[in-house]
Amino acid sequence: MSINYFNEDIDFKHSEYAFLKNWLHKVVENEGKTISQINYIFCSDKYLLELNKEHLNHNYFTDVITFDYSEENNISGDIFISIDRIKENAEAYSVSFKNELSRVAVHGVLHLLNYDDKTPQEKKTMRNKEDFYLSLINS
Repeated sequence: MSINYFNEDIDFKHSEYAFLKNWLHKVVENEGKTISQINYIFCSDKYLLELNKEHLNHNYFTDVITFDYSEENNISGDIFISIDRIKENAEAYSVSFKNELSRVAVHGVLHLLNYDDKTPQEKKTMRNKEDFYLSLINS
């Protein structure tokens, strides 16, 4: 039952690691699952673009890519997050860096919980789940 943080091609340290771990454990428990192991890998746009091309055949920037290794009710995976995208999106949407990082972190976990965002309805469900769990941060 662990959540781990790593860097790939950038030097990033966040003061909220312990808070994120506790919050994400609550998210997973609320969905009726347990965490086996989740690895967050923080990286640059360039690094994530290469992963996007290599594994998904997408030639565009993204903020998060999730690799799911879950088995039954035990979720496990690698979640790659572009810190460049987080900074840019936080500014574009006039939200704090912490808020945008939290949204993307929970987005990756929601993928591990079998939520998808390919169709308009799936995107709406995913956004509603993100908003719901973000609302719990301040409660």
